[in-house]
Amino acid sequence: MKFAFIADMVGENARKPRDERFPVYFMCDMLEVSRAGYYAWVSRGKSAREVEDDRLTRLITGIHEAHKGRYGIDRIRHELARHGERVGPQRVRRLVRAAGLECVHPRPYTTTTRQDRANQSGLVDLVGRRFVPDHKDEIWYGDITYISTRSGWVYLATVIDGFSRRMVGWAVADHMRESLVIDALRMAITARRPGTGAVVFHSDRGSVYTGRAFRQVCFANGIIPSVGHTGICYDNAAAESWNAIYKKELINLHIWNDEEHVKHASFDFIEVYYNRARIQQELSYLTPSEYETEFDSKGDRAA
Repeated sequence: MKFAFIADMVGENARKPRDERFPVYFMCDMLEVSRAGYYAWVSRGKSAREVEDDRLTRLITGIHEAHKGRYGIDRIRHELARHGERVGPQRVRRLVRAAGLECVHPRPYTTTTRQDRANQSGLVDLVGRRFVPDHKDEIWYGDITYISTRSGWVYLATVIDGFSRRMVGWAVADHMRESLVIDALRMAITARRPGTGAVVFHSDRGSVYTGRAFRQVCFANGIIPSVGHTGICYDNAAAESWNAIYKKELINLHIWNDEEHVKHASFDFIEVYYNRARIQQELSYLTPSEYETEFDSKGDRAA
């Protein structure tokens, strides 16, 4: 490791003025190694292990860049496996650190929706924190999250299939009225066309989800509304977890100009990346799209 550090510094020296360079003898003395040993190490060349580490580092860096820093050690390791590279977690962690790669990190989640005490009658929790059903289009869940832009606040409403974690409906607007969550729900209905009474849509008790207009759209399309209990964040934890991913892997990485800027970036993140490219541990390291395709193919074979 000391010899490798000296070699790296020699490379750095080549880009510096002569009077700012560290001589090899000086670095060897400071690190308490012999110059003869260093030059012997240099002439020896890289070992097979080091050559393999270089190759894996290039692959890991490519994955890191392709996913814009969104993947941690576990997902990088499984992405390597998808390409036929079986590498242990400790080695991946060592190479990631040596390459100076960093994963993006989440910020604390903040509640956005507000309860309307006038709309709290007749509301029931039909999910009971069982967010993962046995089939597609049995449980959808959603929430609203906010984005700060140079033009003011912008809001994203979501509809997620609990079976595959696929985003089946979403909408962006510069307001938090009921029409925002209705637009997201209508997108999901159009995309999935569930049977009457087949889907339960679960949310928190925010006024936009308990209002008359939203519930009428649900009932008119055979969707059964469900809400968590007041003041218990775990009752809609699945939707809030997706919000954290969205903030961590997209929103917190940029400065946003306006609603259109957010809308275009959200389309790319949701439809191109999240649904079709981002593998998930809970889905056996498949993407939501792959997970649904595999489930459908199993059903076809069983039939």
